[in-house]
Amino acid sequence: MDLKDYITNVPDFPQEGVQFKDITPLIADGQAFRYATKQLADYVKERDADVIVGPDARGFIMGTPVATHLGLGFVPVRKPGKLPRETLTESFELEYDQTELSIHKNDIKTGQRVVIIDDLLATGGTIEATIKLVERAGGNVVGIAFLIELAALKGRHRIEQYPIHSLLVY
Repeated sequence: MDLKDYITNVPDFPQEGVQFKDITPLIADGQAFRYATKQLADYVKERDADVIVGPDARGFIMGTPVATHLGLGFVPVRKPGKLPRETLTESFELEYDQTELSIHKNDIKTGQRVVIIDDLLATGGTIEATIKLVERAGGNVVGIAFLIELAALKGRHRIEQYPIHSLLVY
């Protein structure tokens, strides 16, 4: 199955000059979504992970079915103010803004083998912040997986010390 057949390019969204990769057609097609999450699950198995972490919000979409398939837990990394218990927070820069991500302080156990899953690797800021949160919580990042990688934005270079797996590279 060619997963690129299920990704729609949307020119000039959310702003002029951006070529947005819309994953909605892929997740709306049961067979394509199952195929993609199975490929990610195979990678997580190879990495011998204990838990999967995914950043808000499409990391939830891609990571939770993988966790369910493998019988692993899933730990969400959320935008500010969305988690009710004590959190660890990491600030980072987006292309035109600064933001934060948070994780519950005790959801990752010291020494747990963590694979981070997200839909897209662009500049790498979100994943770099997620890695920092996992490591501050005591986890060991043993892999990072994406549905899509935008190679021209060079996000891989920010996280190249970790094993990276991308199903599609544009």
